[in-house]
Amino acid sequence: MRLLLIEDDDRIAQPLTEGLGRYGFTVDRVRTGAAGLADAAACPDLVLLDLGLPDMDGLDVCRSLRARSPVPIIMITARGEEADRVAGLELGADDYMAKPFGVRELVARIRAVTRRTGALPAVPGPETTSSAPAAASAPQQLGPLCLDRRTRQVRVDGREVALSPREFDLLAYLAQDPGAVHSRQQIMDTVWDPHFFGPTKTLDAHVAALRRKLGDPAWITTARGVGFRLTVPGDPPSEAAR
Repeated sequence: MRLLLIEDDDRIAQPLTEGLGRYGFTVDRVRTGAAGLADAAACPDLVLLDLGLPDMDGLDVCRSLRARSPVPIIMITARGEEADRVAGLELGADDYMAKPFGVRELVARIRAVTRRTGALPAVPGPETTSSAPAAASAPQQLGPLCLDRRTRQVRVDGREVALSPREFDLLAYLAQDPGAVHSRQQIMDTVWDPHFFGPTKTLDAHVAALRRKLGDPAWITTARGVGFRLTVPGDPPSEAAR
């Protein structure tokens, strides 16, 4: 599947191209709207379009593309305001993603757009196995915490804890090796995406939410300057954690 990426920022384009390549995509990248309109004549399967281009507004590129071709268009931009999203969709974009985002989410959007438009068969998966925690047949018991990966349910002292999908993935990842310290980068690469486009502060927000929902901040301790680990409250902490 050939994608046309119209993005002038190398810091975004390079890791995005590499990340999409892991999922079997061929990515042709151009830096300007004019080059994108010229390259679109080669009929890509889908266009990823940034709005903040150096020579013209991405909305104008979208308008021109849609006037000449039914090619699916996904806008990827730092403009997250409702007015920008509405304008993009009304001009003919098939989807709109505001930065920051992860490659896995983008691939899911590509799959959804291609299914909806009937442009292509199912999009291939990554060359490597998904980094999400693997399913297990039996629930894992850690003190009062019961983690069931098969049903994605968590209970503490018999009380069911409602977690978001990402919160569950984070907890399940830490629970794979209780007590071990996992670096921030390891967690972001595994639970989020190796090519996640956004601040790592999102990890701190999810850790804080887990601590609150599990009912005791001691469940997840911080290893200063390294990362986090899962512990059973009451277990003696290591000197590196707090």
